[in-house]
This record gives sequence, structure tokens and C-alpha cells, in this order.
Amino acid sequence: MSETTSGPIPDTLPGEPATTSQFGLLGTRRLAPLFVTQFFGAFNDNLFKQAFIIILTFGGLIAAGDTRIYVNLAAAIFILPFFLFSATAGTLADKFEKSRIIRFVKLGEIAVAALAGIALYLESVTALFIVLFLLGVQSTFFGPLKYSILPQHLDARELVGGNAMVQMGTFVAILLGTIAGGILGDWDDVSLWLFAFVVAVAVTGYLSCRWIPLATPTKSDNLGWNPVVETWRLITLARERKAVFLSILGVSWFWLLGSVVLAQIPSLVFELDGGAYVVTLIMVVFTVAIAAGSLLCEQLSGRRVEIGLVPVGAVGVSLFGLDACFAIGGVSGGEAERSVLEFLAADGVGRLLFDLAMMGVFTGLYVVPLQANIQTRTPNDRRARVIAANNVLNSLFMVTGAVFAIAWFKLDGTIAGLVGAMAVINAGVAVFIFQQVPEFSMRFLVWAISHTMYRVRHQGLETIPERGAAILVCNHVSYMDACLLAGAVRRPIRFVMHDAIYRIPVLHFIFRTSRTIPILPQGQDPKVYENAFQSIREGLAAGDLMCIFPEGKLTTDGDIDRFRRGIERIVGETPVPVVPMALRGLWGSFFSPEGRGAFRRGRGRFWSRVEIVVGDPLAPHEVDADDLRERVLELRGDGR
Repeated sequence: MSETTSGPIPDTLPGEPATTSQFGLLGTRRLAPLFVTQFFGAFNDNLFKQAFIIILTFGGLIAAGDTRIYVNLAAAIFILPFFLFSATAGTLADKFEKSRIIRFVKLGEIAVAALAGIALYLESVTALFIVLFLLGVQSTFFGPLKYSILPQHLDARELVGGNAMVQMGTFVAILLGTIAGGILGDWDDVSLWLFAFVVAVAVTGYLSCRWIPLATPTKSDNLGWNPVVETWRLITLARERKAVFLSILGVSWFWLLGSVVLAQIPSLVFELDGGAYVVTLIMVVFTVAIAAGSLLCEQLSGRRVEIGLVPVGAVGVSLFGLDACFAIGGVSGGEAERSVLEFLAADGVGRLLFDLAMMGVFTGLYVVPLQANIQTRTPNDRRARVIAANNVLNSLFMVTGAVFAIAWFKLDGTIAGLVGAMAVINAGVAVFIFQQVPEFSMRFLVWAISHTMYRVRHQGLETIPERGAAILVCNHVSYMDACLLAGAVRRPIRFVMHDAIYRIPVLHFIFRTSRTIPILPQGQDPKVYENAFQSIREGLAAGDLMCIFPEGKLTTDGDIDRFRRGIERIVGETPVPVVPMALRGLWGSFFSPEGRGAFRRGRGRFWSRVEIVVGDPLAPHEVDADDLRERVLELRGDGR
């Protein structure tokens, strides 16, 4: 397995359209074969797992009193391989050509499917647990490949959409696999049909994976086979970047929470006098909602990695999780096992399904930005191993969740109480992560301001360099200018702004966390003035994207004041491209000087229609303060 390629895959393969649309990516070879492969892999895992759970719960193979214990044990058994083998899987994915390893993994899935037929024929619970474990093993090796290959095949502008599609596809596959498993598990001749389905799906997944394009190996050092040593190395590697590691912990908590809640559904339905198809119904509601939340991410984030959505998701999960705890107690009981329609007609069921659906939507908003954040902030040569570290922690958290659930029931806890406890703990975990990485909270505030107080449209954002040092130059209309720009531009921006605006409460937290550089006029405080220029030089040398407001103050009449010569000094000391841009429509809004006065008279505008217009970059030798002002004036036009 030493196959390599000569370089990164191009933005498009021959015959493919150049597109960044998340649905358009499904028409490209860069995503379509991988999407189909992971779809059928997730479908197969959940087809077998759900059929197995239905057999355990309703098939009479185990004592009724042991059902909750065995169902949680099944969840732990499936996840255990992720903890044991993720280190080796991640190292393999970085060291060898990824599409070839995927083919080996899918061949292994076909072999496991064949073993499933034997276990079903023997009706052996032990053998079925072994098959479940082996399915977890092949999923362990596929996970780092799936997520580390995306940044190699997709453009940076496509990564959020690609992740959303993969996440959506995974949960749709979970949904359909759960439905199919729930149906097959209740059939009298389940052994034959389940075996046929599992083998057919495994073969289909293998055929689709043969179309996945090559992905260059990114690691050349020796491969370590000691899982303990390699696992520790993975965790150490993941901890090098605090924001990445906290994102990994957030994703791992998501899987713990989701696995605990989903594992209780069969037992919950059994206690509420529902049948096997009711289990499938609730699984459908939850997984469709997660898929919807995942797709919603791209629309809410504007095709950028927007970690500001993470607090929104965390709060929603806790609120609706707590309500679900109380909703369970409000579901009326039945005298006998109820069909789907009878269950839906029961008092309290609508509220419970709504709570589960909203938990799913907010879960999607929570996990997709975290997953994309891990990918974009991890260097290419270690991305698969960091994702493998994520899988290790995912599995550790999920096994911990299963053990917690088993202990909860051993202490005579209820399912409703368990759901409520998880919602409360989720709030505590979210607070911890946001305290450790203030950037999450900062991005939330930026996102909330730019998406709730204004209706923002963009023109020309693609002209801003995607990497490397550059300076954005913009007119200064309101106290919210920096938040609007930060919410629109894909790259993190370091602003240079007047010290008085920098210290405004709430905004100060945003500016400080985003490493804004405060400045004062040279005549007012020469030391602050020179320190600001020193920080600008250091930031540009490090490749940062800077933004300055050359007017040096907010406009007082809506017009653009003269541009000061500081921009000429900056590019003279550190030659970098300069990008002119303009804000339209802010004058008269509440946070502009005119708008604040108008608001006191009852005429300030909220929900203003705002435009951000970006011009072509200028080379350093072309930069002149007066010329820049004319360019910004032209971009702004008449839309003050």
C-alpha cells in the first residue's frame, strides 16, 4: 500500500462543473462516491444494530427484565472498537493513499456481513454481539478516512457544505437503516432477510468506493502498531491546538448525549406500551431532525465555518431535553401494545415528539460547525490522526455514557430522569467549553448581531485573499461595523479601531477575543499610536487579515471623511495587498450616530437592510489614501 499521487486533487475533475453548492457537490466525483460509500456503510451498521435491538427487546432471546441493560451493552460493544483501534486507523489514513484503504475496509464489511448470516442462523446472542463488534471495527477504520479526505478533495468554500452533506447523509442513512432494521427485526423469518440485506448493502458500498478519487498520503514517518502508545500520541497531537481539542471534546460530548438518548428509545417505547414500529417512528423523528439541523448550518453560516452556532445548538439541546424529561411523564398509558396510529393519538405524545425533533435540530447546529472547525484548523499532514483522536474520545465518551446509563438503571433510575440529567449535564459541559475558548462565545455574539439586527447582503467577498496577509479598508458608519464585517468575511479579521470604541461593554469582549488592535491619534497618545503600528507589523508578518477604518472615527453626517495617511505607512513598512470595501445602508440605523439620536425620538431603524461591497485588491505600490477614499466612495454609491 505505497501508492501515491503527485499532488492535491484539483478543485474540479475533468468533466465536472465548478461549484460550491452543497447539493451541487453531489454531482461531482469529488464527493458523490464518498457520499454513497459512507451512506451505505452507516445504513448497514444501523440496519443490523436496530434489528438486533428489536430482536433483544421483543424477540424473547433474553429475559424482559434485562432488556435495558442489554440494549445499553449493545451500544457500548459497537463503540468499543473506536477506542481500541482509532489510533492505528488514523495513522494508516495519513500514511497511505486513502481511496485504496477505503476499498480494503469495504471488503472487510462484506466478510462481516457473511458472518452475520451465520450468527442469525444460530440465533446466538453472543455471536450477534461479536458481529456488532466487528461492524464497529470496520467503521473505526473508515471514520478518519471519510473526514480527512474531504479537505483534500473540496475547496475551502465547499468544506462546510461538504461536511453538512456528509453529516446529513449519515443521519439519513441512520434513519433508513433504523427503519429497515425495525421492520426486519419484527419479521418471523428475520434471519434470512436480514442476512440478504446486510450482504447486498455491503457489496453496494464496495462498488461505489471504487470511484473515489486518489488522495495523497500526508505522513511519511514509520507506522506504529502499539495501540496504547499510538492512542496517547494521538491525544497529545490533538491537544496542541486548544480550540481544536475543545472542539473534539464538544463533538465527543455530542456522541455521548446522542447515544444515551437513542439507546433508551426501545425501552421507553416498551414502557409506554408501544410496538416495534413505534420505536422506528421515534428514531425517524430524531434522525430526520438532526439531518435538517445539519443542512440548516450552511444557510445560517453563509458557507463559512461558523462556530458561533455552537452555543445556539447547546442551549437548544438542554432546553428541549429538559422539557422531554417532563413530557415523558405526561404520555398516557395503554391497556395493551399500541400501534403507531394509536400511539400518536395518545395524550402527551405530540409534545414528546416535538421535543425530540427540536433536540435533533439543535444537535445538528451544534456538531457540524465543531466538526468543520477541527478539519480547517488542523494541518493537512496530521488531519487524519487528529480525526482519529476525535474518534478515540468519541468512543470513550460513548462507552462512558453507556456505563452511566447502566449504573443509572441499576440504581432504579427512570428513563425520563436520565434524559433530564443529560440535559443538565449538557449545559454544564457547554459552559465549560465556552469558558475555556472564549472565541465560541465571541463568534456567537458576532453571528447574533449580524443575523438578527440587520439583513446583510454581500458583493465581491470572493476578491478577499483566502490566505496570507492583507488589509481591508472600509468606511466607518456605526458601532457595529466590525461585527458586520466579521460576520460576513470567511477569514478571521483583526481590526484596528479607536480605543473608545474598543472599550464599549460587550463589544470589548468581542474585540479583545478577536485580537483587535486599539489605536489613538498620535497627538493624543504617541505610545498607544506606535504600539498599534508595531502590532500591525507583527500581525501582517504572521499572515493575519487586518481591517482598518482610515477615517479614524465614526462619520457624523453619513458622508465619508478624508482618509488618514496611516494606511500608506502600513504598506510602506509591510507591503501587502489592500482591499477596498464599503458599507451601505447603515446610516440611520440605531447604532449609527444619526440613528442613536433618531431612536431617542422613536425613529431608529432595527432590521436594517445592509450591503457589504468589496472591490478589487490593490498592490502595495498602488496604495494612496486619497485614491482609496475615492474607491470606497464609488463602492458605496448613494447607499449611505
